Formats: sequence, structure tokens, C-alpha cells
Amino acid sequence: MDMKTLYLLVPMAPLVGAIIAGLFGKMVGRRGAHTVTILGVAIAFLGSLLIFQDVQAGNTYNGAVYTWLASGDVRLEIGFLIDHLTVLMMLVVTFVSLCVHIYTIGYMAEDPGYQRFFSYISLFTFSMLMLVMSNNFLQLFFGWEAVGLVSYLLIGFWYTRETAIYANLKAFLVNRVGDFGFLLGIGLVLAYFGTLDYQQVFQMAPNMANKEISLIAGYTWPLMAVICILLFVGAMGKSAQFPLHVWLPDSMEGPTPISALIHAATMVTAGIFMVARMSPLFELSDVALSFVMVIGAITALFMGFLGIIQNDIKRVVAYSTLSQLGYMTVALGASAYSVAIFHLMTHAFFKALLFLAAGSVIMGMHHNQDIRDMGGLRKYMPITWITSLIGSLALIGTPFLSGFYSKDSIILAVQASDLAGSGFATFAVVFGVFVTAFYSFRMYFLVFHGKERFHNAHAHHDPDGDHHGHHGTPHESPWVVTLPLILLAIPSVVIGYLAIEPMLFGNWFGHAIHVDATAHPAMTQLAAHFHGAAAMALHGLQTLPFWLAVAGVGSAYYLYIVNPAWPQKIRQRFNVIYLILEDKYGFDRFNDWFFAGGSRFIGGRLWRWGDVAAIDGVLVNGSARVVGWVAAHARQIQSGYLYHYAFAMIVGVALLATLFVHF
Repeated sequence: MDMKTLYLLVPMAPLVGAIIAGLFGKMVGRRGAHTVTILGVAIAFLGSLLIFQDVQAGNTYNGAVYTWLASGDVRLEIGFLIDHLTVLMMLVVTFVSLCVHIYTIGYMAEDPGYQRFFSYISLFTFSMLMLVMSNNFLQLFFGWEAVGLVSYLLIGFWYTRETAIYANLKAFLVNRVGDFGFLLGIGLVLAYFGTLDYQQVFQMAPNMANKEISLIAGYTWPLMAVICILLFVGAMGKSAQFPLHVWLPDSMEGPTPISALIHAATMVTAGIFMVARMSPLFELSDVALSFVMVIGAITALFMGFLGIIQNDIKRVVAYSTLSQLGYMTVALGASAYSVAIFHLMTHAFFKALLFLAAGSVIMGMHHNQDIRDMGGLRKYMPITWITSLIGSLALIGTPFLSGFYSKDSIILAVQASDLAGSGFATFAVVFGVFVTAFYSFRMYFLVFHGKERFHNAHAHHDPDGDHHGHHGTPHESPWVVTLPLILLAIPSVVIGYLAIEPMLFGNWFGHAIHVDATAHPAMTQLAAHFHGAAAMALHGLQTLPFWLAVAGVGSAYYLYIVNPAWPQKIRQRFNVIYLILEDKYGFDRFNDWFFAGGSRFIGGRLWRWGDVAAIDGVLVNGSARVVGWVAAHARQIQSGYLYHYAFAMIVGVALLATLFVHF
């Protein structure tokens, strides 16, 4: 089989599955729907494996498949760029998606929207593959918007719930803000480079390094800085970086499988992937890199704090995702693109694992998501318990597990960076380790250890609103749920150890990622200190991040197992801080007051002055009044007497004759 055909097959297989499940869901039934979509994604995964082996053998590809539109010299094409960065993303997307598809059979078993759900997640897989495989900005933007649309459909999947509708609208609007910047960035690329093809843009970029543009009269900015920051604004929306992070915690209103697929492994990492893909552009602008690093550092630290006080099991994991995305962004800012992608990959496995484990717990708890009502689940749900523990240990960076290698590499890379803002970023990522360990194990201990609290659970109402009643004890989930957990737990343990050397130091990415080593020495310094994966893990046992992680786990153990009364006391003592965290730093309140309220205010004014006064008052009623006035005066001429009309005609003829003779 020709490789080009295979490239096309990978995104098309999930698309076909999505179309069959979505349009013919009634005909194929439940079993048919999950069979075609799982088959489509499985084909995509196997295809990605074959392409991966082909790329390992040294065959990269960059070319158009289909010309969509040609305008002057600009050709808008659908094309594929297959290199090491692409195949890595393809493997992660298809593998996690496959696990999520299998898991969904168990999780959504009782849901009436079963076929619709499978159709959406398959369509999502297609969009994400189009995004990562693209070789030009147009197709990148297509995939970018398509994953945004599907994420909107999925967050509002239970469309009878007020909260779900609010959350999907919020996600969509916040993403629009980011996408506006993204589109402006692409527009600038087209305007100054005259092409949307990555390769041509990257070749021309160094000549543009010193070009200045003036957007506002009297002020000039370096073109590269403006383009990179605008593109990164798109990534801030998609990858939920401060201050566009507000949509991600709310997106937990969707069913758990998509939390794992979209908000852990694939969609939110699209922004990280995009910046890494654009590394030849970002390397030309230190301003943009500093901006990226500081935004990432703020997200990494401050979103972690919010995870500490959450009581909904999925929201804890959601804030942890925000914080980890901040880590990836910091790595991008330090020019350690390969480290960011490495963390993206390791995080995809253990975070999808944690989300799916949370979903398994929610099923076992009969759809109660409040961790205050759990406890002691270890003996009831052994597989969920052990996989959760593996996921949590990987997340906090336990030596030898996958998260350790990528997270410690990020910390080292930031320490090696000398850009503006790197000091703050270093503090944020190091202190963030303690915070991560604390909230992760707070959740872990509250859910799986301690005394059982689910017998008094009916006092709280379900956040779901579907009162199953908490009959009986929790139970382990069926095999379609536990198998994906085990499949994801394996890479969560080994992938970091196996992949760190080739990915970070073996020039595995080749030309896919470009770093200007003289200006940004972070990667060269990392390479100088690296003496193998095992040595790194053993050395990790002596470093500050490791002991901070231990301290985080220890304090969580002390506060939630040894002395469970303490958290309440601490909360009362530091009530102000608690209220600030409870309010999520007031971002939502400000957005509701300023943006939503402002829109309503402007809308109200436009309605009162525009609709009521101008349109209804002047145009509609005004024109009717004019007609009435004319008619009222014209009516008096119409008397109905014949001699009046004859007289008028004679007068008219006389006037005409006079004029005629006169002129």
C-alpha cells in the first residue's frame, strides 16, 4: 500500500465512523455505532504505527494532497507534513482516543445519546488528526476550529442541563477570543510572506527577523514578535492559559470520557503542539518567548492553588491539567520545545488515566462526584485504586515514572534560561511541584483511603441531577472501563524512561523543531548534564523538587488521614485566602460583570436607541406618518365632482401651453 494512501486513511477512517454513527445511528443501533467508530480509530492507530515505523526509517513527507483554491500566487491546499513531531502526536491522539472509545461503551451504557456521543468523539479524532498532520496554516486553522466546534458539542452533550449549556457557550466564546488572535497572526503571515505553507514561511523567516511594522501610527514593533504573540494568543485560548483559562474547569460538565480525551490528552495540547511546530518563528523573537514563559508560569502556579480547595473529583483533575499545561508552556518559553512535547506525551497518558479513573469512581459511586462523600474505596475498586495511584505518582514526578523525566527536564530547562521572566518562572515551576503533590494526594486519600463516608452521602444532592439514589456499596467497573485504565497505566510507568534520551538528546525530532542554540542555550545545558535515564532518576532523589513532592504527599497524608479535623480549622483561620480561591481569583465574576454585562448593556442601549427610537420610531412609524400626511392633504383635491376635474384639466392645459410657448 502506498504511503500517501495511508496518510489519507488515518484521518479519514474516524471521519467515516463519525458519519455512519452520526447520520445513521438509528439504523446501525448502539452496537453498530460503537463498532464502526472503534474500528475507525483502531485503523487510524495502526496506520499511525506504520507511519511511525516509516518515519523512523528516515522517510518524511511534505506535500499537498488537494488544492482547495488558488488566488493569484497564493495556493490554499490540503496537505500533509509527516515528520517526527507529527507521528508522535498522531500516536498519542489515536492511542488515547482508542482507549476512550472503548471506555465509553461502559461509561455511557445507560445514556440515550449513545450513538451521538460516539459520532462526536470520532469526529473529534478526525479534526485533531487534520490539525497535527497539516503542512500549512489554512489546514491548521481548519483543524483548530473543528476541534473547538466538537468540544462545544461535547461539553454541552447533556443539553437539558443549564450548567452544561452555560459551560459550552463559555468554552466557545473564550476560544473565539484566542482564535481571533490566531487568525490575525495567520493573516500577518499571509500578508508579509505571501504563502501559508509552513516550509516556505520558515525558509523566509530569518530574512524577516529585523523587519518592523507600524500598526498604530508612530509606534513600530518587530514583525516576528507580533506574529508570534498573536499565534500564541490562539494557543492561550486552546491550551487554556491565563487569562483565557476560565473555560476549562467549567468544561467538566461534559461526560467524563471527553474530559479525558479533550481536556487532558489532545485538544488542550493543540496550542503546545502549534508553538513547537512554529519554533523557527518563535526562535526569532525573545520578546515572544518571554511572554510565553511568564504566561505559562502564572498558569502553572496559580491554577494549582485552585486545585487544593475543589471538592468535585473531576474539577481537581481539571485544575491539575491547567497547571501541567502551564508547565508545558514554560518549557516552550525556555526554547525547550522537545521537552514541552515530551511532557505533552507523558502527561497525555497519565492525565487521561486519572480522568478515566475518576469516571470509574463516579460510576462506582452511582454518579456522585463529591470527594467528601467517598473514602475507603480501595477495597471495593482495586483496579481503579491501583491505576489511580500510578497516575498520581506519575503526575507528581516520582523518579522512574514518566512524569518525573518530563517535569524535571522542564525545571532544569527553565533554570538554564536567561530570558526576562525566567526567575519568576523557575520559582513557579519548582514551588508548583509541592502544590501538585498536595492536591493530587489530597484527592487520592479522600477517595481511596480513610473512613468510608458514602453511607451518609444522600445528604448532598448529585451535581448530575440524576438521582440514582446511593443504593448499596460501590463496585468495580466492568472490563470495558478497567481495560483502558490498564492500557494507559503501562505507558504512564515506562514511557519516560524509554523515550527521554532519543527525544531530548538524540536529535530525534530532526528538522521538525528548530532551536537557535547560541541565543537559547537551555537544551545544550541539559544535554551536558544528562548521563542516562537511570542516572537521572537516581540523582532526582537528591533534588529539591523530589523533596517538595514528598512534602506535598506527607502534608496531604497528615491533613486528610491522620488529622482530618485540621483542614476545617485551617480554612477558618485563613478564611480570606480560602474565599479568594473559592472565587477563582474573581476572573469569572469579572468576565460576567465586564464582558457579559457590558455586552448586555450595549445591547440594551442599541435596542432602546437603535430599534425603538431610530428604526421603529423614525423609519417604520415615521414613513407611515409621512404617507398619512401626504394622503390627508391629497384627499382634499379628490372631490368627486366632474366639473372640478374638467376645470383642473383646463387649468393644467393652459399652464402647459404657457410653458411650452414661453420656452
